[in-house]
Amino acid sequence: MKPPRLKTILFAAFLCGITTLAKGAEQPNVLFIAIDDLNHWVGHLGRHPQTKTPNIDRLAQQGTTFTRAYCTAPACNPSRASLMSGQRPSTTGCYLNSQNWRPGISEDKLLNTQFARAGYRVYGAGKIYHGAGDRGGDWDDYFPGKGETRRHPDARDNGVGGIQFYPLANTDEEMPDYGVVSYGLKKLNEKSDKPFFLAVGLVKPHMPFSVPKKWFDMFPLDAIQLPPHREDDLSDVPPAGVKMAGPDGDHAKIVASGRWKEAVQAYLATIAFCDSQVGRLLDGLEKSPQRDNTIVCLWSDHGWSLGEKSHWRKFALWEEPTRTVFVWKVPGVTKPGTVCSRTVDYVSLYPTLCELTGLPRPNHLDGQSIVPLLKDPQSPWDLPAITTHGYKNHTVRTEGWRYIRYANGDEELYDETADPLEYKNLAASSAYAAQKMELAKLLPKRDAENLPGAPGGGGKKKANAD
Repeated sequence: MKPPRLKTILFAAFLCGITTLAKGAEQPNVLFIAIDDLNHWVGHLGRHPQTKTPNIDRLAQQGTTFTRAYCTAPACNPSRASLMSGQRPSTTGCYLNSQNWRPGISEDKLLNTQFARAGYRVYGAGKIYHGAGDRGGDWDDYFPGKGETRRHPDARDNGVGGIQFYPLANTDEEMPDYGVVSYGLKKLNEKSDKPFFLAVGLVKPHMPFSVPKKWFDMFPLDAIQLPPHREDDLSDVPPAGVKMAGPDGDHAKIVASGRWKEAVQAYLATIAFCDSQVGRLLDGLEKSPQRDNTIVCLWSDHGWSLGEKSHWRKFALWEEPTRTVFVWKVPGVTKPGTVCSRTVDYVSLYPTLCELTGLPRPNHLDGQSIVPLLKDPQSPWDLPAITTHGYKNHTVRTEGWRYIRYANGDEELYDETADPLEYKNLAASSAYAAQKMELAKLLPKRDAENLPGAPGGGGKKKANAD
């Protein structure tokens, strides 16, 4: 009988070491906070002057916030499937809300499965994948959240067309997100010799923009400021971009109704409620025995437009639908109050958590760990952020530029330093041909075919259904 080869012995010892490390008592815990439909209207990012987010801002002051963080898809389902698998939509074929991600992503590849198989206690609550009922991968326990809401008697109606906003007669304690956070607080204090991966998914500020009326009262309607916008902003946008904007739909109805400020008020109120629930989680962590050994990662799944470029909702490739809130607090790694201005997107999250917790990095990941940026936010970094909406529609975002190429070849180019509101499309100017060519080299090298559920691909659902 031949003796085992040295490489085999060393590899087995390496795997054994990984298993021991992952199950060790000193392994850091992970508090994984997901927020639905929160754009960059948080205080520390400074995009809307009236927003009130003291708790998210507090977390930013305790750790590192990324000012140029972007989703990989501006829709809940593909964004979350991408983040939780570490793979881009152009790798898996999951581009839209109407698609089932499972034919393109095997569940053994998912982030929570990775932690479960490494010996972590893996708990989830609320919305982590596309819905509370969509519990991909391995979980030790999962609380979907529950509760019914009641429209307040002062509510005028349900909003304008598909843009829903109205105050509720509920108390905070009756809101589904409150129960989800309460579940998370219990798990934070659960005693065990195994570390935890605790994913808490807050649904608000997802539509309807509806929370208890007291949150609306914090934002007097007569003082509401509309987001920056120009009526002619789509005049230099190509047909594919105008189609995504859909100016004759939501925006036309909102403007005709005269209730734009009401919608903005409701969104600000819903963000403020969401922030209060983040505060409950952070307070609970600070009071728990795990406070000094818990990584906190807070992310929003994509941005949201409220009339910029005559567009509402997500489902587009400009700054508002794609920019996100991304904050990390890592004991022994991040320094309080640090700000990173490098461009990152969400395929970075999975490999980063693997590196921070000592888990092996799976071979299927598309992104790179941002641990160097968590240690030093000014570290060199030459990777762009890439966002995809639908088959072959991509945007590349660097620190200074945004380049969009649509499936039909239409293009947009914005100088983000000179034009942060993206008012002037430079794509047709020969003066910027070289810049455009360099950015085009950064586009995805492959475009996986649509998974079932896309328009024309066997699905019957609306491609952009919330």
